[in-house]
Amino acid sequence: MIQYITKKLFYSLLVLAGVVVLVFFLFQGFGDPARLVMGQTGDAKTQENIRKELYLDQPKWKQFLLYVNDVSPLGVHSKAEIADKNLRGIFIGGATKLGLKIPYLRKSYQSKREVGSILMQALPGTIMLTIAAMAIAVFVGIPLGIIAAVRQNTWLDTTAIFSSIIGISAPSFFTGIIIAYLFGFVLTDYTGLQISGNWFDIDEVTGQRIFSFKNLFLPAITLGIRPLAIITQLTRSAMLDVLDQDYIRTAYAKGLHKKIVIWKHGLKNALNPVITAITGWFAELLAGAFFVEYIFGWQGIGKVTVDALEKLDYPVVMGAVLISATFFILMNIVADVLYGMFDPRVRK
Repeated sequence: MIQYITKKLFYSLLVLAGVVVLVFFLFQGFGDPARLVMGQTGDAKTQENIRKELYLDQPKWKQFLLYVNDVSPLGVHSKAEIADKNLRGIFIGGATKLGLKIPYLRKSYQSKREVGSILMQALPGTIMLTIAAMAIAVFVGIPLGIIAAVRQNTWLDTTAIFSSIIGISAPSFFTGIIIAYLFGFVLTDYTGLQISGNWFDIDEVTGQRIFSFKNLFLPAITLGIRPLAIITQLTRSAMLDVLDQDYIRTAYAKGLHKKIVIWKHGLKNALNPVITAITGWFAELLAGAFFVEYIFGWQGIGKVTVDALEKLDYPVVMGAVLISATFFILMNIVADVLYGMFDPRVRK
């Protein structure tokens, strides 16, 4: 198992390295970073200093190496760089130090804040929204798929299939607009929900943040509809294949109760494609549900990225892409480990 995980980690690092290369060369050709930093005003000397600070006075290959050195958790930095960039980690050496550090994603063109702190401030909102959406998708989708498979060709099966097709076909931005308009505007007097809101409200008296569950409800449902539909379809399909196997008929012949056969023997062997859907969607949603967060005004990585794109704040966008790719890779590793636990054949 250790060898299996090590191999997956190695492949994942190769993928992440490819993403770093793509992100750097993709965003290097858009606009003049020096002009974006100083705005429409500023003399030639100021522009020259900014270009030097951003390494734009260096050859392209050297800019790339410096960028990799910044975003890598293992890097070489001078004492001045460590102090100027406020690098955090463990550093050893003299004037030039080798360090195991928190990746430095550079600074925002607009706010001059560190990109890492901007994204980390937005991350809790995305995590909460993702967990809520996937909880809805998993705890509704798997039982619904099992019921559809067990009651095949009945009205329950037909309704589940029809509903899942609609859920898969409807884009999240369209579903979000409809849900926000109906439940956050037209029926707001009955639901008590609002079109937009964050995971916290501000107390008017104390000024403190108060967790607000009601603001999470609509975006979580909107975000959970598509994974719910896919999980329902995959669970139904996998269960139909499993329930037709010889060992299931043997379990019934031994006199085991139907619930035990379905939930213990059937579901366990049908989980592999479902795990793929759950981990894949969790990674995608955690990486940033751009349209849903933007529609509902939910402060997460998705909304921060869209706002940065509008302002041409490319370091924030580049940092968001790298964090998103990291989430995808980590969730793929989790999926591979779960495959190995449920089905030892994949470890070979």
